[in-house]
Amino acid sequence: MKHAISVLMENAPGALSRVVGLFSARGYNIETLTVAPTEDNTLSRLTLVTMGSDDVIEQITKHLNRLVDVIKVVDLTEGPHIERELMLIKVRAVGKEREEMKRMADIFRGRIIDVTDKSYTIELTGNQEKVQAFIDALDRSAILETVRTGVSGIGRGERILKL
Repeated sequence: MKHAISVLMENAPGALSRVVGLFSARGYNIETLTVAPTEDNTLSRLTLVTMGSDDVIEQITKHLNRLVDVIKVVDLTEGPHIERELMLIKVRAVGKEREEMKRMADIFRGRIIDVTDKSYTIELTGNQEKVQAFIDALDRSAILETVRTGVSGIGRGERILKL
């Protein structure tokens, strides 16, 4: 099962390396990883997506909590939460393809953020399924380049990850 794990950690050199090293040393895979400072510049929020049974996720959580730089760990998928991913995708848009690409961007509530004679760059946000559905709906030969941020997640309502 897919799990989104959120980690509040010190914004210090080597902190991210230790988290990634923990996964690597134990043979766990990280599907997506995002990290950035929080409203407190001394802290970073890391969100990663990984696959595993409940037992594996419990082990991962225990190992993460033992790291010196880690302050708090939450498995977002244990409760109501919101996940979003940002994708920038450059597509071929020549002739009648231009109108089709504009229509596809509109259907998926994407925005065309750059236009050239031969291409559009589209910005799309949503959950992983929506982003993947957009890619799947396009003709593969029309895709010139794709950049995805990975999942960012936050608990719904009163559920927060803070000191």
